[in-house]
Amino acid sequence: MAENAHVLYAREPTLGIPEFRRVLVESGLGEVRPVDDEARLKAMLEGANLIVTARLEMAPLDMAPLDMEAKPLVGVARCLTDFSWVCYISDLAVSAKAQGLGIGKGLMDEVVRQLGPSVAISLISMPDAVGFYERIGMKRMPDAFWISRKR
Repeated sequence: MAENAHVLYAREPTLGIPEFRRVLVESGLGEVRPVDDEARLKAMLEGANLIVTARLEMAPLDMAPLDMEAKPLVGVARCLTDFSWVCYISDLAVSAKAQGLGIGKGLMDEVVRQLGPSVAISLISMPDAVGFYERIGMKRMPDAFWISRKR
């Protein structure tokens, strides 16, 4: 990542399938997400009612109109929420080239900002990401339950 790059966090309800797929693959989640099933990826995006993205924006910041697709996507948080009580983060993905730079925490901070203080946030972590969630202050919940998908 370029030294003069800044990260722009934004709510992006119209995120496209190709960019979403690319970040899933680059983050390592491509191994556990249906990245080769475009119809399912489309349904995943359409079913999410809060999508927060992290895009690189080169400094100095210009005053040109914001063109989100011209700025490289490096992270995404895909969420389902009622905006009142609870939010489930179904994907938190950061491209491998941008991991370790605070972008995952930045996405989480932006989700919290978008939701406000009255909304609880939950997610199911991949095993190798547990330490990340603990470091950013999320509490482990021993009483969660799961029914596995069939496909």
